[in-house]
Amino acid sequence: MRRAVVALVRSAGYEACGFASAEEFLASGVVGNFACIITDIQMPGMSGVELKQHLSAIQCPVPVIMITARHDMDLEGKALASGAVCFLRKPFEADVLIGCLERALGR
Repeated sequence: MRRAVVALVRSAGYEACGFASAEEFLASGVVGNFACIITDIQMPGMSGVELKQHLSAIQCPVPVIMITARHDMDLEGKALASGAVCFLRKPFEADVLIGCLERALGR
């Protein structure tokens, strides 16, 4: 899924790269170099919601889009309450993700 999302974002004309986990992303030292973060909610280790909470705690203003395959009804509320700018359930249409990305980037 990570590779597919990266390829989709690139096909829309944006630069993109993927990380295997939130911890890998945070350890990369490039957190502030991104205009938007797209994360799955359910990941090994830190969840997408926990990642957004961590970014907020370090005052990182980068907008976050969260995606999930889970149908737990309270996940959307948790994601949006954490500050996510968009929440998508898998499977989603490519144009819906690109629309969320453009909205997050203020375009």
